[in-house]
Amino acid sequence: MPDNLSNDQRRACMQAVRSRNTTPECIVRSALHRLGCRFTLHRADLPGKPDIVMPARSRIVLVHGCFWHGHGCSRGIRRPKQNAGYWSEKVARNQARDKRTAAALRRLGWRVLIVWECQTLDADRLTARLHRFASDS
Repeated sequence: MPDNLSNDQRRACMQAVRSRNTTPECIVRSALHRLGCRFTLHRADLPGKPDIVMPARSRIVLVHGCFWHGHGCSRGIRRPKQNAGYWSEKVARNQARDKRTAAALRRLGWRVLIVWECQTLDADRLTARLHRFASDS
């Protein structure tokens, strides 16, 4: 099945995909702020420029989009039929990079929590998980 968008339209669509200040990331930041956590964003001096860094607690929260990072949920396992080989390789590269980044952060002494996009849909459960992560020693 051919793409129903022209090359220019598809390019514009893909360029609109944000890597910072995404809706799931903003939801996580709001929940952390309500919990009284203070944090910085996208620190370039750390591997992978983590989404949320809590320096006083040595904690890092990485917010992953289910599609882009290959989560096992229904949204994450879905792959485009058009150019399927490219998308499989793209997600595999993202997953490998995610593993390297998390390992590098842990080696530097950071505790790392990965929050998936689908997990931001249940606010109470997300808040409880973030509270446990931020407060446990």
